[in-house]
This record gives sequence, C-alpha cells and structure tokens, in this order.
Amino acid sequence: MKSSKRSPKISFDTIRYLILFGLLGGLFIHSFWKYGIMNQVIGFILPKASAQVPFVSSNNGLIPDWSKMKFQDMIVSESGHVTYPTDRGNQTRTWQAGQSIGDFMELGDFEDANLNIEKLNLKAISQALAIDLDGLKLDDFGIIKTQTLSDLVKAIPDLANQSARNVAPIADFFRQMGISTNQRIGNVANYYNLDNIPLGNKIDLSKYKLTSIPGIENSSFDEFANWQDTLISDIPGLKDLSWNNFPSVPEPDLSFIGQVDLPLGDIEANRIRSISGSYQEGFNVPCKSHNCVHFEASGQGLTTGAQWISGKVQKVKGGYGILAVANGGLEPTGRHPFGKSFKQVVWDIDESSGSVNTAMFFRFCKTIPFVGRTCTPYFIGPVPFITYHEKDPIIFGSPSSVPD
Repeated sequence: MKSSKRSPKISFDTIRYLILFGLLGGLFIHSFWKYGIMNQVIGFILPKASAQVPFVSSNNGLIPDWSKMKFQDMIVSESGHVTYPTDRGNQTRTWQAGQSIGDFMELGDFEDANLNIEKLNLKAISQALAIDLDGLKLDDFGIIKTQTLSDLVKAIPDLANQSARNVAPIADFFRQMGISTNQRIGNVANYYNLDNIPLGNKIDLSKYKLTSIPGIENSSFDEFANWQDTLISDIPGLKDLSWNNFPSVPEPDLSFIGQVDLPLGDIEANRIRSISGSYQEGFNVPCKSHNCVHFEASGQGLTTGAQWISGKVQKVKGGYGILAVANGGLEPTGRHPFGKSFKQVVWDIDESSGSVNTAMFFRFCKTIPFVGRTCTPYFIGPVPFITYHEKDPIIFGSPSSVPD
C-alpha cells in the first residue's frame, strides 16, 4: 500500500527533473552555437592539419626542400570553379577540396613561373622515376590527343622522313583518311589538307604503345601544339616528379629578409605598417578592419614592427586581363618570396605556441586569341606550406618597402 501512495510523487519529481535538465541542456547547446564554443570543442577534439612542409634552414630563412615537393602532394582545402572564353568556346575548370593541384592545373598555368616545366620531355621524367615508357599507351600522354599530323611533324622533326607504314598509329590514320601508307609522313603532312583533323579523332589512341611513334619521348612539351592546355596529370609521371628535377626551381628572393618576432591574434585592429599585399595593390596594403591577425617582424631598420597580415582575414586585388574577375577579383594578402609560381600567405597564427602557419595559393593563366595573356587572382588553395616559430628567419622577397 505504501508503495502505491509514493509512486505518484516519484513520477512527478522525475518529470520535474527532466524538464529542468531539458531547459539547462537547451540553454547549454544554445550557448555552444551562439558563442562558438562548440566549434572550439570540435576543433580541440579533431586533429589539426599539419601546415609543415620539408624545408632547408639557413641564416637567410627557411627554404622549401624542393626535392620533397611534388604536385601530387599539394592538396587544396577549398573548392571552386572558373569559366573563361577560348577559341573553342567557353571552358570551365572545376576543383574540389581534397584534390591535388596536379589534377586540375595545366602546364600553361606555370608558363610565367620560371619553372620551365614545358622544357621537360618524357625521357627525362621516365629516367627520374624509373617509368617504363613501353608499358604506356599513346592516350596516356594527354598532349597527343589534340595533335594533327602537321603538329606531330613539327614536334618530332625526324618523323617526317619515316614511311607511314612503319609507324602503326599514323598508318592507321592514313587508312582512315584514304591515304596510301607507302609515303613519307612529311610529304603527306605538307600536301594533304589535314590541319584540322587531330589523330585522336580518327584512331583509338589507347590501342598503341606510347613508343609506337619514334622519338616522341625526346621532344619537349612546348614543341607540341597547344601544350599549355594539357593537364599536369595528363603527362605521365609529372605529378610525382619532385620540383628539383624541373629545369629551374623557384629561387628565393633574398633582397628583403627578417625574423618572425611576434604572432598576434584577432584582437589586433587597424594595422598600417603592412608588408603584405599583391602584385596589383603593392605589398604595403594596410588592414583597416577590427580583425587583423598578423605577425610582427623584426630586422634591420624599419623592418622591426612591420606586419604581415593573414590572408584568412584580408583579401586584396589580384589577377589581370579577362580572368581577373575570377573570385570577385580578390586573393588573400601575402607575398612572393619564391616567385610567381605560387603566393605565400600567412594563414593560421597561434599565439600560445608562437607559431605561424603559411599556405601556398595558385592561379590559372591563359593566352586567349585576340585577347592576350590573362591570369586569375592567386586564390586556388590553401595548400599547406612552411610553419614558422618566433625568432625563425623568414624571406620576404621584393619589394623591401616598409611604411613608417
């Protein structure tokens, strides 16, 4: 009987506590969302992506170890797309977070970068990576897909004196076009109107060995027509080739160097002694917002106290020509101590550990008929780069101007 009298009270107390806990829980969750505590907790629980790349330390600054840097390892963490006009109509290039830049960037994007990757050939890459070219097919070499017979003869001059019947893919191409194979390839290239017919439109390139066209491995990529439009991933081995194997590597510009002195967080506002910016706006673009995450530099003269603003909080004008409108014409603020191939951007700053994570940002470039050379802003990234700590030497590159 006693238990039956007490059960209504127990039931009521339980409900009352559940209501109280529900209210407190709702308030707690609301605070998590409103004040960003949940994001902080999740960020604490999840492992942070490393922004460290192999580097060589010197008195002048930290220099990437180009022997350990490859396109394959350069992974972007933001998605995007760009549409631009060409002589073949509008084209769109799209990329996804988590992709390697080698999957969507083209040889022509680096034409102005002084890497001279267009001077490479398949033989050089195969020797560096021990690739068996006999094991590849013609369509593995993406640059071939758009070549006409005349293009091939210009790229591989020795081909002109070959009899067509001795070069299987060209012999089959001739048969498709109703041309006798008992002729020198150069004669047909000169006297038949085939300039608008790529070989890949008439024959299945996947049926032939790459080496079935003699001498193809010895021609540099820029000997082929429209080489600029070839994806890095469409050149066998190029994604996996370390940058020290390029004809040229980025030379650090040592005209302006200093030290990382003091990493500062978002409580900083209105920084006017900036040494970051862009080619278009210059490299002394002040940060006039309430959030000017940056690090202060030290060095000779006015360098001490100069500020490199985080590109995560400040965007500046970038690009030129038609493609300058991409990304609203903006790119993260930063500098170019290693040349035009990429932009170095201060990304995350951790005051507690005194560390500064930097990132690489890339751009697309095109030479458009009747328009000329044009490039997007440097907004493709971020790709993790060097992490600096307090008192580390750092290369700023030119210009060396610092506001008073």
